[in-house]
Amino acid sequence: MTSQLAALCHRADDPEALAGYWGGLLRREVAGDGRTVLPNEDVECPIRFESGHTARTGPNQVHLHLTSESPSDQQATVARALELGGRHLDVGQRPEEGHVVLADPEGNEFCVIEAGNAYLAGCGFLGELACDGTQEVGYFWSAALGWPLVWDQDQETAIQSPEGGAKIAWGGPPLNPGNEVNRMYLALATSGEEELSAEVERLVALGATRLDPAQTDHRAVRLADPDGNEFVLAVAR
Repeated sequence: MTSQLAALCHRADDPEALAGYWGGLLRREVAGDGRTVLPNEDVECPIRFESGHTARTGPNQVHLHLTSESPSDQQATVARALELGGRHLDVGQRPEEGHVVLADPEGNEFCVIEAGNAYLAGCGFLGELACDGTQEVGYFWSAALGWPLVWDQDQETAIQSPEGGAKIAWGGPPLNPGNEVNRMYLALATSGEEELSAEVERLVALGATRLDPAQTDHRAVRLADPDGNEFVLAVAR
């Protein structure tokens, strides 16, 4: 049995405020806890915001790509992002590039992709989790989630659920200098404690490592993928 993607988790200085920002930008409802941006469709992933200040020495390991149906739609998304408290961000992009680079109120980078981008066609408004990572880690996550590779070229990889939805992609080398703690990480779910133990063994065999070998919690386990990025496997709530 493979793990199921349960959520994209996001550490934040002010989880409620950042959840409100992303709920407004993605036009998704925020749950009653004030910290979870709920999906609109079954193929979408919840985004859970949690307390935790993380110092940054470089870009986030994960940033989000939002898609556009038309040039005016792209302009409207950018305007909404700025009105909600975001800002433009200069990461060295060239004027002729069609995407717009922005930052949310806590400085987390994201891009609003130009209309007509064939690579993200049909992926939904939140089209991609764009990650800094190796080809090996793309292969790991494909096997871990049971999602097929939809891109594997020049050491760049991408996977997507067979049901569709956002892609998860890794850009290949050279890698950016890592931050001490990633602001964003994936949360996986399995159905029970016995299944959790077996799934941990499977993920370790695929190349994961346990971050807390002496951990006694039988409902959640912290692991790292082959690039050293934290993720959590837990019994489904």
